[in-house]
Amino acid sequence: MYLVGLTGGIGSGKSTAAQRFAAHGCAVLDIDGVAREVVQPGEPALEELVARFGRDILLADGSLDRPKLAEVVFHDDDARLDLERITHPRVAARVAERIQSLVQSQEVPGAQLIVVDHPLLVETGQAVRFEAVVVVEADIESRVRRLVESRGMPEEDVRARLRIQSSDEERRAVATHVIDNNGDLASLYTQVDEVHADLLTRARATSAD
Repeated sequence: MYLVGLTGGIGSGKSTAAQRFAAHGCAVLDIDGVAREVVQPGEPALEELVARFGRDILLADGSLDRPKLAEVVFHDDDARLDLERITHPRVAARVAERIQSLVQSQEVPGAQLIVVDHPLLVETGQAVRFEAVVVVEADIESRVRRLVESRGMPEEDVRARLRIQSSDEERRAVATHVIDNNGDLASLYTQVDEVHADLLTRARATSAD
């Protein structure tokens, strides 16, 4: 197996790139999906979050009100750090379990790629765990516009999230491949296709050693 980290700032188009990798037959692990799993009702992380932030962060059915929690943590550094302390180790452990399961089950045959779609790969210091790191970039104003128009997010909230994420320069510093998503969808797909072909070449060379 060849482990690839895929990252990019909010609104960069990273998730669309992940879908393209999946279309090529890559196994794609979605960190955001895992992050939602570890805060489901009955999970220790949710109990810790309630102890830290109060029951106001819960919906009527006992599940996490993610927008409510986001309102708190993206404008309070101490609160955000507490959220990360509670959730990040659990997310990392569960992702490691999923990767191990894929390897042992041989669901991804041959020199195939496991792509981990990780929005905070750089922020959490995870880059060293991957054979390759693919960064998707887009300029700040394009990202803000996409999130306001497509997700209906308030511009202030978008910019608050951007401020706490790594810069493009910090992501490039750990990247083996950079995808420029300032163009159209066809351009993004073409770049993903090229990166996928190169990663397969690298993976096969590694498996042959």
